[in-house]
Amino acid sequence: MKQRAQGSAEVGRPQTPEDARVPAQARPADAPDGFREWDTALPAARGEHTHGERPIPGPRPVRRSSVRAQVLDALRTALVTGELKPGEVHSAPVLGERFGVSATPVREAMQQLALEGAVEVVPNRGFRVVERGARELAELAEVRGLIEVPVVLRLARTVPGERWAELRPLAEETVRAAAAGCPATYAESDRAFHRALLALSGNEQLVRIASDLHRRSQWPPVRRGRADLVADAAEHMTLLDALIDRDLDVVRELVEEHFAGAT
Repeated sequence: MKQRAQGSAEVGRPQTPEDARVPAQARPADAPDGFREWDTALPAARGEHTHGERPIPGPRPVRRSSVRAQVLDALRTALVTGELKPGEVHSAPVLGERFGVSATPVREAMQQLALEGAVEVVPNRGFRVVERGARELAELAEVRGLIEVPVVLRLARTVPGERWAELRPLAEETVRAAAAGCPATYAESDRAFHRALLALSGNEQLVRIASDLHRRSQWPPVRRGRADLVADAAEHMTLLDALIDRDLDVVRELVEEHFAGAT
């Protein structure tokens, strides 16, 4: 997969007004009461009027403690959907104006994304979205496979069928997200399924490391059509059926193909 690197944006500003716009999204798990989506949850951008953008209704109450989490969730969505493009530089104050919040929660969210390898700090300018090539994405998929495949095969021999059946709602959610064709929604549901599957190991460190690798592998986004997402989600359902039946040969084939397809 080849990604076309984007040129760095003007110092302190994105390349175009649209680059910083983050799409509306589903309610995050930790959102406060009254939160519906980004373009109604946060105050309107102060003094900023951009032609072609839908006006943001003005202020709704948001708990201060939840602002950083909402900004982080919105930025992750923008990364997965490709609205924040590799190579672009964005400053916290400018993104803060777009979200109608101060630069502080944006900066904190960006620092978290830097720890996750999605952006890198550019001194005196802001944060640059990382440019991750096909080789690095393939390496991430390989490492995920080295961790998850043997764990799933071990669990397939020991976990009773009823425990696997408890994961069916999560697998069904990936199917619905794939059918909707939204890459950000599918990415989150995909991670949730894999986290729950690995959590049956009882190893919290393994779950944390695997989840971090999974998230890193999701940006920059690989251009996949709805059919690809639907096929990927269908593998989750087939895998669950094999785990419930304790069909180890099918389980091995499915998990190995699943990670091979992730490249």
